[in-house]
Amino acid sequence: MNTDKLRREYQSHVELIEESVAKDPFEQFEKWFNDATEAEIDLPDAMTLATATPNGIPSARMVVLRGFDRNGFCFYTDYDSQKGKELAENPQASLVFYWRELDRQVRCNGTVEKMTPAESDAYFASRPNDSKLAVWTERQSIVISGREHLEDNFEKAKLAYGDKDIPRPPHWGGYRLRPNMFEFWQGCPSRLHDRIRYTLNDNSEWEMSRFSP
Repeated sequence: MNTDKLRREYQSHVELIEESVAKDPFEQFEKWFNDATEAEIDLPDAMTLATATPNGIPSARMVVLRGFDRNGFCFYTDYDSQKGKELAENPQASLVFYWRELDRQVRCNGTVEKMTPAESDAYFASRPNDSKLAVWTERQSIVISGREHLEDNFEKAKLAYGDKDIPRPPHWGGYRLRPNMFEFWQGCPSRLHDRIRYTLNDNSEWEMSRFSP
């Protein structure tokens, strides 16, 4: 299958110049994230999470950003899912955000750690009831017999909890990726894209570099 017909020219004339970007990558990310939400892009909080086994076999999937600050980027999942098991054995991961409408991409590498039980409890309590029940329905990443099995378990969970408060399952909670690298990519005409990378040095200071596209 030839996909050349899908080629398009990047139209953005907003250049990413060292003098105009924030010296702190968290500030630069917040600016770009706000730009994406203000542009009403669908799912600006969607991000690719890439993990790997200890012997380097990678896997990637889309997850949802559930908050960020100077401590890092937060997401939630089943601790015993494929990504949870890989993170337990190899806590290094990468995130990718892609906002096509703005011709922008952000990459982050860093170390992942579990969030505190209190943080996970607070987020779980904020979820709609059906979302809470779904977490109790079945363990993520296990083989099941079919769709009917999933729906039956969901109905059983509804009956079990009724109008009672639904607690957070012990196998489910939050993770936080603490970045040691950010890369901001701005698509530009003629494929002369801009790439600015921030790397955390041994003194915990961010160093900025420009990379060839």
